[in-house]
Amino acid sequence: MINIAVAQSGGPTCAINASLVGVFKESLKVPKIDAIFGSINGIEGIIDNHLVDMKSMILTNADIELLRQTPSTVLGSCRYKLPDWREDEEVYKKIVDTFKQRNIGAFFYIGGNDSMDTVNKLSEYVYEQGLDVKIIGIPKTIDNDLCITDHTPGFGSAAKYVATTMHEITRDSIVYSIPSVTIVEIMGRHAGWLTASSAVLHAMGETAPHLVYVPEIKFSLERFLADVRQEMSKHKAVIVAVSEGIEVPEGVQSGVVDNFGHKYLSGIGKYLEEIVRNEIGCKVRSVELNVMQRCSSHVGSKTDIDEAEAIGAAGVRCALEGNTGKVMVFKRVSDTPYTVVIDTAAANEIANNEKPLPRKYINSAGNNIRDFAIDYFMPLIQGDLQLVTEHGIPKHFAIHESVLK
Repeated sequence: MINIAVAQSGGPTCAINASLVGVFKESLKVPKIDAIFGSINGIEGIIDNHLVDMKSMILTNADIELLRQTPSTVLGSCRYKLPDWREDEEVYKKIVDTFKQRNIGAFFYIGGNDSMDTVNKLSEYVYEQGLDVKIIGIPKTIDNDLCITDHTPGFGSAAKYVATTMHEITRDSIVYSIPSVTIVEIMGRHAGWLTASSAVLHAMGETAPHLVYVPEIKFSLERFLADVRQEMSKHKAVIVAVSEGIEVPEGVQSGVVDNFGHKYLSGIGKYLEEIVRNEIGCKVRSVELNVMQRCSSHVGSKTDIDEAEAIGAAGVRCALEGNTGKVMVFKRVSDTPYTVVIDTAAANEIANNEKPLPRKYINSAGNNIRDFAIDYFMPLIQGDLQLVTEHGIPKHFAIHESVLK
């Protein structure tokens, strides 16, 4: 008999708990798996031996379904960067102590790029120590910037929220007779996948977003103003989608960084709003979608949630087959009908690498998304969740706060 442990890391999404459900349900099917531990606050819970018995908290099928529809990380998250074990081994010794004390034979880490760095380092270390603990990465990020995998769980629901919100902003913006510009700031540090996904509205006959700016194209303020003026000559209300990570003058965004050296980005929308107000003089407003695009499960994608659960379950099967140091990935077989298969990739091929939005998806002017790119995005946002509600509001699964402390 062995026990397993699972943890969640990085930014919250609508789908990360569905992957947790996948790990949990698949593990229940395996007679040799005894305890299923949840690590509180990502790898920090393993380091501090702060684990909870998930079987004691998830008691019924109703609990499982509620957890599946709940956004964010029910086990808590972290942004803890493991050092190179060759230079600093102390934290790894604490992790191994927890593995041994809890008889953990497999550890599943659900997270994004930085989390796969942890999977890579930890799998190398336990291998070097001759320990029989399988380390498997399960992808998650709304940024969709993990390489090798076709897409990441969490992205589809975030893209659906962005497109839905952009649609509603468009309806709001066209009601007045005076010309206006609305700038919508969307998450995306280095990759413009989420911002680009707003262009699925074009498949519905919408002209908005009229302009789309992503980090993959060098941003020019002069060109931006010219673009806005040109669109204002054609449309009464101009809608602009802009990635938070486009290049702007120093000081516009926060200089604060996290443990992985990533800047906390915010402010590009407000900055461009002021530029348009001063240079063009029309009615203008900016909308920062901020955290809402990560955890708005009320407009989540059923495809996204179903795939998130499936890839979590596949991670358990992968470990039981004797694999370690692997990350589960999607490979797209077809757009029409939409078909994907789940495969694996080596963690060292994914960790610390980013997948940019392909240049071919961006028009020659660098200010919008080509129509054929919509074929990539459209399948990922399909289907609606049948949510359990309470007093008219979607109900969420939660672990008692005292457990998390």
